[in-house]
Amino acid sequence: MKFPQIRLIKDMVEQLFKGQSSKSGVSSLQSFAMALGGRVGTGNIAGVASAIGFGGPGAVFWMWTIAFLGAGSAYVESALALVYKEEMDGEYRGGPQYYIEKGLGMRWYAILFAIAAIIAMGFFLPGIQANSIASAMYNAFGIPVAATGGVIVVLLGLIIFGGVKRIGRVAEIMVPTMAVIYMLVSLVIIVINLDKVPDVFSLIFTSAFSSKAAFGAIIGQAIMWGVKRGIYSNEAGQGTGPMAAAAAEVSHPAKQGLVQAFSVYVDTLFVCTATAFMILITGSYNTADGAGGYLYANPALNGVTPGPIFTQSAVDTLVPGLGSAFVAIALFFFAFTTLMAYYYYCESNVAFLAKKFKNHKAIFNVTRVVLLAMVFVGSINSAGQVWALGDIGVGLMAWLNIIAIILLTKPGIRTLQDYERQKKMGLDPVFDPREMGIENADLWVRKIESEKEYTQVMEEQYRN
Repeated sequence: MKFPQIRLIKDMVEQLFKGQSSKSGVSSLQSFAMALGGRVGTGNIAGVASAIGFGGPGAVFWMWTIAFLGAGSAYVESALALVYKEEMDGEYRGGPQYYIEKGLGMRWYAILFAIAAIIAMGFFLPGIQANSIASAMYNAFGIPVAATGGVIVVLLGLIIFGGVKRIGRVAEIMVPTMAVIYMLVSLVIIVINLDKVPDVFSLIFTSAFSSKAAFGAIIGQAIMWGVKRGIYSNEAGQGTGPMAAAAAEVSHPAKQGLVQAFSVYVDTLFVCTATAFMILITGSYNTADGAGGYLYANPALNGVTPGPIFTQSAVDTLVPGLGSAFVAIALFFFAFTTLMAYYYYCESNVAFLAKKFKNHKAIFNVTRVVLLAMVFVGSINSAGQVWALGDIGVGLMAWLNIIAIILLTKPGIRTLQDYERQKKMGLDPVFDPREMGIENADLWVRKIESEKEYTQVMEEQYRN
């Protein structure tokens, strides 16, 4: 693709604010917010802290690296989701399960992915977000985890029973607002400690590459934890982003593909980096040496397990006592919007499996109840158990999806080539799959034919 991650950053931003919602789809910005709601969550706070705690400062570099590479895979999977999307009950549906079935002609593989996604999004992953919210609220305000779990279930239920468009509207407001506030707090901490920024960059790079650096003994751990938590946070290649992308009302798949690539940057290069810099600048972390000791230890965090408390401690250096409350609230909004996204992803796969059933709305309601139950269970479970299950869920989806997008490289790249060709001609790109020899993109063909018929009718009326 010739690195659209670099070449087309301007287009990524431009397309973010184009494309209006319709009766079947959401706007580009709403789709972006839905996907970002899934990407920005516990991984941006607890995930970054655990990467530094187990892999050292060098893990941050590998999070950046996987985000850069992930922006490319995020483009391909999201563009493919747009190409092969369908309309069901007046709403657009798409994702790996659809492009595997239509693009590869492998129904069994599509079913396998859909089942894996339902297991991951409906059973394994919600527990991480709910557990993190409940733990942070208990640490900050002393609220019992069961009480927090109950409140989350009620609030989430009110939103997800309202359908995809309500999810899009809520995400469009909550995600940017909380992300901006979080970034501003981190920026204040960075500005106050501006003289330490060069040393932090040096620490990150030397820890990522030099075996002679203080953290050189765990370079392998830095790579593993950086990649592991980077993928968990930005979800690139996992197959979730395409499900949100497919809901967008755009004239060309590449437009939303570029928007979703940008969401990977926002998640990792902005939000994760903000967390990492707050922690490293203030020294609010411990890094294990893998042998029961520490390569670096903050006396105030002696024996503390890596997690949100690192970030809370960093914010406390700005205003003592503020950290616990602020991070708990930020974590609530980040994790809550991720739970909203998880439900949408789960519903998309249930819709795929149930599209031949007449009473699939009842099946959606069962899905909602099951997910809400798992949210409550996760809130009262142990952190170790929910993270272990979450990693399994991510792995299940990522392996199946990455194989699929590699096999669908040609149509994925053709969307980008067609988009750039039309842009060079000064046109607003419009997608016609027949011109590129892409088959089974039925929704686009019907849309083109419908627009032609409308134009002909209007021309006839004008002549008359």
